[in-house]
Amino acid sequence: MECHYCEDGADVVVEKDGIRVGVCEEHFRDQMDELAESEWIEEIQDQLDVDRAE
Repeated sequence: MECHYCEDGADVVVEKDGIRVGVCEEHFRDQMDELAESEWIEEIQDQLDVDRAE
């Protein structure tokens, strides 16, 4: 499967309701950076129970 944004191979593939979308590592990281900077993630952070073991 190809990346949704470029012609590289997809490193991450997500499927929902029978639709699959893949992204390469570079575009995956770009999307994660955008999510990290969004207000949406701040709003749900308190609702998530994430164990961040170091």
